[in-house]
Parts: sequence; structure tokens; C-alpha cells
Amino acid sequence: MTVDIRIVRAGQMYRYYLRETVVGDGRRPARTPLRVAQEQAGVPVGRWMGRGLAALGLAPGEEVTEAQLRNLFGERGRHPHADRIEADRLAQGASPAEAYRAGALGRRVTVTGVDLVFRPQPSIYLLWAFEDEETRRVIEAAHERAIVRVLEWIEDEVAVIRYGTDGNYRVRPPGGLVAARFRHYEARSGRPLLHDHVLLSVKGQRLDGKWGSIHTTALHENTVAASALYNELVAAEVCEELGLATEPRTVTPGRRPVMEIAGVPHGLIRWTAQRSDQIASCLSELEHEYVTAVDDDGEPKYLPVVSERARAKLNQIAARKTRPPKKGKARSLAQLRADWKASAIRTSGVPADVISSLLEYARAAAAAIRARVAAVVDIALAAVDVTATVFVMNNGGRFHRRHLLAEARRHLALVLRGRRRDPGLDGQVVAAAITAHCVDISEPTTVRGLEAGYRLYTARWALSDLPARRRPPAAPDPERRSSTDSGEPPAPRPPGQDAGEWEIPRIPLQYDRAVLAGAVVREQLRTTTVVRGRAYDVVAHQQAAMPEQLLAPEPADPEHDDQDDKPGRHEALDLTALRALRDSRTDVEALDLTAERLRHLQDAFTAAADRAHTTMDHYTRRDDAEMPQPGRPDDQQALRPQEPGPHRGREAGH
Repeated sequence: MTVDIRIVRAGQMYRYYLRETVVGDGRRPARTPLRVAQEQAGVPVGRWMGRGLAALGLAPGEEVTEAQLRNLFGERGRHPHADRIEADRLAQGASPAEAYRAGALGRRVTVTGVDLVFRPQPSIYLLWAFEDEETRRVIEAAHERAIVRVLEWIEDEVAVIRYGTDGNYRVRPPGGLVAARFRHYEARSGRPLLHDHVLLSVKGQRLDGKWGSIHTTALHENTVAASALYNELVAAEVCEELGLATEPRTVTPGRRPVMEIAGVPHGLIRWTAQRSDQIASCLSELEHEYVTAVDDDGEPKYLPVVSERARAKLNQIAARKTRPPKKGKARSLAQLRADWKASAIRTSGVPADVISSLLEYARAAAAAIRARVAAVVDIALAAVDVTATVFVMNNGGRFHRRHLLAEARRHLALVLRGRRRDPGLDGQVVAAAITAHCVDISEPTTVRGLEAGYRLYTARWALSDLPARRRPPAAPDPERRSSTDSGEPPAPRPPGQDAGEWEIPRIPLQYDRAVLAGAVVREQLRTTTVVRGRAYDVVAHQQAAMPEQLLAPEPADPEHDDQDDKPGRHEALDLTALRALRDSRTDVEALDLTAERLRHLQDAFTAAADRAHTTMDHYTRRDDAEMPQPGRPDDQQALRPQEPGPHRGREAGH
């Protein structure tokens, strides 16, 4: 995820940002003006952004001063020009209390803002660090425009101001929001890392002119969708402007792939991951302590396996324990770029000619990909993939619209390979998924539960016949005794054995199963009539979403030539792709699929298709009885994506 979010509170948290974050994560000398400290740190000054600036007398792009930051974020939500407003009121004869209230934006708050950190994919900021000035400016412009677009989406569809008893009433801030953006160039490890800190104020103006506070929980809930949107926008603009393309790459087996610029060597990306390696090493030790911890009675303190939630907590602890000190002497961006390039040539293991001609290598890879991969976006099939992935990856198969939206944006980024798309295409995919494949199971008891964004859904079809996830071992080996042993405390780790020499038992990840679920449901759409009257072009859809490694010309294979050329034979999946699955670097490498296994799964899911028929007919008859629907001229129109809205009926999702 490339958009992080942190709460900013008045007091110590605000002082930390004012002392270090706004000066490029350096150490601001005492009694040094903000502008001078930023110049000494080699970072640009902060800039205001957001549609809410007009109500405060500010303009987009205007420089952020220390007094404005102090009033808005440090003084519990006052007007950025509160000092001037208070002085004017005092000069007009107002009392000090009246003058102070004049400079306030509604009630005083403790949480004054949130810090959103935007950073592009490693392959993008490597091009930014190593290429010429023109490439750097293109990437920075794409980075800035993507931030603006994400902030506009937050203003239009995410941010709400709560007011009334217990915050029951909610309204979008009609005037928009206010944020201060600060640019950073490097990570704590000294490696290149283009990223911006956007300090978003919680203050927003309602229709009646009064100032309220936006609901920060809504921002947290939509961080993944915001991250997917930012990644998609940055990659699309960079690829279009520089003639590049993206490809999926697996970072962690079992997890979803990340979209990187094709042609940028993976070894160069690893060179930037010095902090990640340090965190991973510390995380291994923490996981060992977690699964072997016992209480005073010798009983295990925690579960004998590391869940995803526990691993996320341990990862935060590892990041804090391995956090390096602040950087030393400040260097200009030009000097940083020269030093980064020299360091990469010496230590990354990537040939110097590749680093010096990185853009040319990326353009050559992009030309090969775009010549073989067409931008095929089938909204109906995309809705299947999105629903299947979200259904499997959410515990209990229950999810909200924001989960579908985030997955739809990831899917479009995977299919389009860096091409631009229509701004509303992600919403169309979500609308199709909700209409065709989701059932509204909400039982709202609050005003919040009635909102469209908080409706609860599940999939219409069951995936119970999918191969079950591998169960984690009941106890780690060799650290803990088997389940047949007595309840004695676990044996200590053998002397001289490092944590990396034994396997920590973890709960298997679900993304590989989600990919398989989407493939199986697509097969049913092609071989059955789960959705009526639609001829799905599954092959074109699959080819568009496959990585470029799977699109190479098929080698001569006498064993399968007779099968592929037989007239009238229609294979369930493309055999060319099946033969290349194990050699792929993408998420499918963890599935270990074969043609025989997929044929077996196809037979197993015949029963699932029958159940889907029965379920859909049941809901169709019930809705027809409860709410007569106007006749449709054909079945194709019934599948036309619609915008989310106050649809009638349980299946409509609202």
C-alpha cells in the first residue's frame, strides 16, 4: 500500500511534525525559522491544497507558514489567520474572549488532522532518481496531480462532517477540505524515496456556514481504495507521458502482486529495500518470541501460529526497533541524485549500462508488452473477478462497497498495464458486481448503517467447493512439541540455530485462493448460464490480465498439438498459459495449477453452478413477487452496469 495514514493531535504529535516532518525528516535546529530550516534541509517549502482554501482566504499553491500551521494544527483547530483576526477584533473594541472565538473554526478539537503519505511505486521513483531532469519533472508532475485527484475523491465521496446528537447527522463538506503538502526526497536509509506528507485538517464547513469536524474513521476505512486510486493514476500518467507499461510482480509469495514499470530490474528495486530487509530480519525474531512465549504456569501466551493481524502488529514493532537515526548533513537534490546513481552502480549488482539507460530499457519492455497485450476491459467479467477476490479475502464473505471499489481499481490497473481509463470505469465495475453477484445482507440499526457506503454484502454464489486452505501446523517444529505431547512448556531453540533456519507457522494467505475462485467462476460463466443470455469472451479477458511472461509464442509441443487442433474441441483454459504458470513471476506461481487439476475443479463446480441457478431463480421469483419490474427488451440490457443508488429490492444492494 502506497498511501499511509496517521492521526495528528495537538500537542506533542503536532510539535513532532513541526520539528521534523516539515523539514524532510531532519532535525530542525532550535529557534530556526521554518523557511530557513527547509532551505538548510534541501526540501521545498510546504504548499496549501484543497477546495476548502477559499473559505479561509488562502489559495492553492500558496506557501505554508509556521504561524498558519500552529493555528490550524497546533491550537486545536483555529483559523490559519487567527492572529490577524483576533487583532482586528480587539482593535474594534471586542473583548479578548470574543476576539478569540472569532478566530476559532467551531469547537476546539484534540485530533486536528491526519497525515496522508503518498509515495509512488519503487520502479517509478527509481526512474525519477536516475534519469534526466525532464523525466524527473514528468514524474513529479504526475505524482502531484495524482495527489490532487485523490484529495478531490476524498472530498466528494469519503469525507463527512458529523453533527447533532451523538453525531447522527452527516454531510459532505460542500466547500471541500484544507491540506498542507510537504515534499521529501529520501528514506531514512538514505536511499531514494519520493514521497509527500499531506497534513489534512479535520475542519470542514457545513451548508449553514458553521464549522465542524470530519469523521476520521471514514478516512481510515477508505485508505486502501485511496491507495489503489493513487497508484493507478500515477502509473497511467507516467506510462503515457514516457511511453512505458506496467507488469505485475510478486513481492511476497501468496500475496497480491504489485504493478511496477516493466523493464526496471527487480535487483534495483531490492537495492532500495534496505529498510525492508532490516525489518524482515527483526520480524523473524519477534515471531519466534511470539509463538514460544509462555506465562508463569508454562502455558502458551498466544496462538501457536502467527495470524495476519498479529504479524501486522509485530511488523510495526520491528519497524520501530530498527528505525535508523535522523539523516546528517543536508544535500541538494542534484547531489542526492548523483550519489544515488553512484551507489546503485557499486552495490546493487545491476550492470552500470542498465542503470545509465534505465528509461530506454523500460521503453523497450513496454513496446513488447503493448504489442502483445490489448487493453480489453470487460465490465461483466471484471465484476466477477472483483467479487470473487473480495468474497474470499474477507472473513465470513461479508464486505462493503469500499472493498469492491479498491479491488476494482487494482483489477483495472492489472488489465490496462499503464493505459489511461475513463474516470468512472471503476464505479461501473462496482455497480455491476453489486447488481449481478452480491446480496445485501444489511440489518441497519443506526443512521450510519442506512448509508450506501456502509451496506453489507455477500456473494450470491457459494464457493464452498474450492480447495480448502492448507491448515497451519498445530505447533512449530522443532520449537514446540507435537499435539500428542503433554502440556509441558516448549523446548528452547537449539543452540546456534538462527531464527531464519526454522519455519514460523503462519496462517496461509488467502489471495492465491481468491485468484483461483475468480478463475473457477469465470469458467462457469463460460460453460454454463449462471448469468443469462451473455456470451463472455473469457479468453480475451484472461489474456489482457495475464503478465507478459504468459504471452510468449507457444513452443512446439507434440504432446498437446493434437489436442489443440482437434475440431470442435473447446478447452476450459488456454493451455499456453497453463504451461507457463509455473514459470511466471506473478501471483499465480503460488497456485501450482495444472491442466488436470483445473479439469477436475471444473467437474467439481458443476454442482456449484446448479446451486447458483437455484439461488438466482429463488431471488428472481421473490423480487418479481414483491416488486413488479418493467419488462426488458433483452437479457443483455439486464446486465448493463448501473450507478449505485437507491435501488429497490434485496439483490440491488441498497
